[in-house]
Amino acid sequence: MSSTLDPSAGRAELTARTFRKDRWWLTPAVQATALTVLLGYVVVRLFMRSWYFVPELNYLTPLYSPCISTLCTPGSSHFGTIFGELPFWIPLPIIVFPILLGFRGTCYYYRKAVYRSILQSPTACAVAEPAKRYRGESRFPLIGMNSHRYFFYGATLLLLINTYDAVLSFFPQRGGFGIGLGSLIIVVNVLLLWAYTLGCHSCRHLLGGRLRHFSKHPVRYRLWTRLSWFNARHQSFAWASLISVTLTDVYIMSVSAGWIGDLRLVN
Repeated sequence: MSSTLDPSAGRAELTARTFRKDRWWLTPAVQATALTVLLGYVVVRLFMRSWYFVPELNYLTPLYSPCISTLCTPGSSHFGTIFGELPFWIPLPIIVFPILLGFRGTCYYYRKAVYRSILQSPTACAVAEPAKRYRGESRFPLIGMNSHRYFFYGATLLLLINTYDAVLSFFPQRGGFGIGLGSLIIVVNVLLLWAYTLGCHSCRHLLGGRLRHFSKHPVRYRLWTRLSWFNARHQSFAWASLISVTLTDVYIMSVSAGWIGDLRLVN
């Protein structure tokens, strides 16, 4: 190995991938496993076309909201139907999945997680990456990461729909007002989704970006500082909301399939 004290020696030639002695591979391995399992579950559920709505309780899983095909379970199309009968190879939530995948896939935190855990670019600090050249996000397909702000707008619209679904979960179709374990789970999931979305860098830039003087925009500055709290915890909310969406879908699927009954607290 060349001497690091001699300026003319050039770059050090290292034969080992890293000299680190800690378990640097653990975090990327856990992240890669979790992302693969959760994404695999979501893809399977999107093509199942069953057990996503509990009619009598108005429980609709966020993975199928809004459901706008004529094939949707009666009562689950809260905003009408735009598409007719879709072939089996097209999921019923044809609009939901591309927007949510695009929003999370281009998210700054998820980009870091995917780059380090799956693409190994790099896996960890002071660990060599497999790629011979570094191109960043300046070429196809990674240049598409710059579309994050546009997916943010679509994801926010879907989240407003999810919020409407959460309100409906307190009003069963049999009439009256009711509170069940499912409605509470749906509300917690929506709150976590809002926390994740409000902490998005695009959301923070939308309110506080391109301002030369915060003192001249006190309202936007106050909102910007509030969003900064969520932004500092963006990683935590990213994982919490991803897990909560999965657990919410699992619960609604279990109730819809009749595997378990919904625990009713009121009515």
